[in-house]
Amino acid sequence: MPPVILTLVAIVIPVYRESRNLVLLHQRLNLVCGALSEYHFHFIFVNDGSPDDSLEVLRGLAYADSRVHVLDLSRNFGKEIALTAGVHAAESADAVICIDADLQHPPELIPTLIARWREGYDVVATVRTEIDRQPLLKRVGSHVFYWLMRRISGVTMVSQTTDFRLYDRRVVQAFMQATERQRMFRGIMDWMGFRRVYVEFQAGARTQGEAGYSYSKLIGLAINSITAFSLWPLRLTGYLGLLITLSSGMLLLWMLGNFLLHGRFDYTPLAMAVVANTFLIGVVLMAIGLVALYIGTIHTEVINRPLYVIRERIHAPSGGTSP
Repeated sequence: MPPVILTLVAIVIPVYRESRNLVLLHQRLNLVCGALSEYHFHFIFVNDGSPDDSLEVLRGLAYADSRVHVLDLSRNFGKEIALTAGVHAAESADAVICIDADLQHPPELIPTLIARWREGYDVVATVRTEIDRQPLLKRVGSHVFYWLMRRISGVTMVSQTTDFRLYDRRVVQAFMQATERQRMFRGIMDWMGFRRVYVEFQAGARTQGEAGYSYSKLIGLAINSITAFSLWPLRLTGYLGLLITLSSGMLLLWMLGNFLLHGRFDYTPLAMAVVANTFLIGVVLMAIGLVALYIGTIHTEVINRPLYVIRERIHAPSGGTSP
């Protein structure tokens, strides 16, 4: 009899300072995936330059389980690039599932993602209905960011969606064509479209380790996302310049009319000139700053450096075991 060819599902896990969560995550993945006997799984851990002993823990998992593949990046490139490296490595899989290593994305939801994929959806995305102990500032900031992106980018982005998603092989092959370096992984996937469905879940609080995304990194990601998916800031500068030109022209006409009617200025010419010049200088500086964001993005793209550098690939197909 010919061998049974199982459907290959790759699970991509970016890792940064998550050494205390990795063993428990692997155990939960074992339990979930072990019950799905009609599928073959690869666990692709991407160590994003973790300063702790995450790599040593991953090395042990790789030698104990032949399904574990480890990509050790040469430095910390950021989560968006780590996800990209993992998806690139999973190019041959029939489906790719991205999940965080902090256990806030429950592996027990994987069978549901696969079931919806089997219904014909190309992307199965998850939406957090609630997050235990999430700071108010992050919750409000997330809603504001997604609202703004929907208004200015033309890309359908749902608030509280996460990187915990399943992508069909066709989506992954299309994603391989994306070349930008300053990227929002989830935004690129949303931009491509495809048939998608959303699955709700409740995220638990982080119990081990520290969050990899600080407020400064989140703000940087938001700025990169806006400049990558929309020209709205540049248009806003043009609209602002037009508004200032019209309002200052009307003010000038009013001042001249007032002088012709009453023969005097209510304000000294020097005071009006100082205020007007100060305001216009601020507008010019703001416009230069916005243009600089786009020029910086162009500079990064034309340099054409590789997205990431892999220091080591760890996989022990002969020495490991697969439960």
